[in-house]
Amino acid sequence: MSGGPETHVLLGKSDSIHQQVLASFPLCDLTEGDLTQNPQFCKLLVSLTQHVDKTGLSVQLKTELDKAEQKLQSQRRQWLRCESLSRGLQEMIQDHCVRKHHGTVPPDQNMFYETMEKCLLVAQCVRQLDPSNTTNQDQPSVLGLTPQHVMELMPSEKNVQRMKQGVPRQLETHLREKCLSLLSYYQPEWENESEGLKTIKFSHLSALLGEEKKKAESLKEICRENAVLLQRQTQLYLLELIKCIQLLQTFILDHRLKIQTDLEGKKLDYFEGKCELVLQKIKTEMVEVQLDTYTSDAIRVHRKIRDTLEAELKASKEEKQAVELKLSSFELLGKEFEALADMYCRLRQEIETKNWALKELTQYNEK
Repeated sequence: MSGGPETHVLLGKSDSIHQQVLASFPLCDLTEGDLTQNPQFCKLLVSLTQHVDKTGLSVQLKTELDKAEQKLQSQRRQWLRCESLSRGLQEMIQDHCVRKHHGTVPPDQNMFYETMEKCLLVAQCVRQLDPSNTTNQDQPSVLGLTPQHVMELMPSEKNVQRMKQGVPRQLETHLREKCLSLLSYYQPEWENESEGLKTIKFSHLSALLGEEKKKAESLKEICRENAVLLQRQTQLYLLELIKCIQLLQTFILDHRLKIQTDLEGKKLDYFEGKCELVLQKIKTEMVEVQLDTYTSDAIRVHRKIRDTLEAELKASKEEKQAVELKLSSFELLGKEFEALADMYCRLRQEIETKNWALKELTQYNEK
């Protein structure tokens, strides 16, 4: 599929388009080579950048998500405001208990904190018994109790009003001390400065923390980008490493074949030399056995006997060959000559018999 003119114009802007696409979709495992080999896919990604963000959300969904996030942040701030106020009052009560444990406390101050603690406990119980304000649903009562039963445990109206009048001042003092301790924790070198200077510096603490938060988020983004870059470089490194390993295996195989041939030749020479050595050793052992078994005179006699026997054997073989040659010539004459040969043999036997008988007779007559 060929790309249109718009694609060629788009892709003719060097590698900046590729860099923009990779920056727009950091979660995709893409490289510039992928975009170069697939221009239509690159064009599709460029068009998608107008409709989605870096996380892959559409513009409409991103808008709705931002609205929901703002609403959530508003409710979260409201909850944090109430929660911080409640925890601040609880901390004030705890501090009062610690001071009362370590020393004497004025009666009016003791009454103030006892009234505050009772009011907080009653409010907490009422909230547990009547969750309709937060869950929009009715819930069975606990042990048959109702919020009205718990409200009867409230302190007297006089003490409650006196407590309400003193809460803002006490809470402000407690929060100021807590802020100053937070400032001392953030910058310990500011601890020995005056309270007024600490208050001025604390007013700028939120801005300092905001800047540090932005720096931290920026560092997180840089770390995320570095992680993506490291992942890509790791993949490229592994690909190159696999190629090097394959090339090294090829070199090793070729070198091993050459070495194997040389090694086999050397082994063959070694075994030939070893066999020759064994044969020479066997001959040497045979000579030693002969020398240990026979004397020199016996060996000379045995050699003469052997020479004589070998000469007789040679003569016998020659005679055998001559007889076999004559026999083969006789066989060529056919069956008639065989009958004549049998008659000749019979006549020779009769002649030898008569000669023997004549010889015996002659010897008898001489006696």
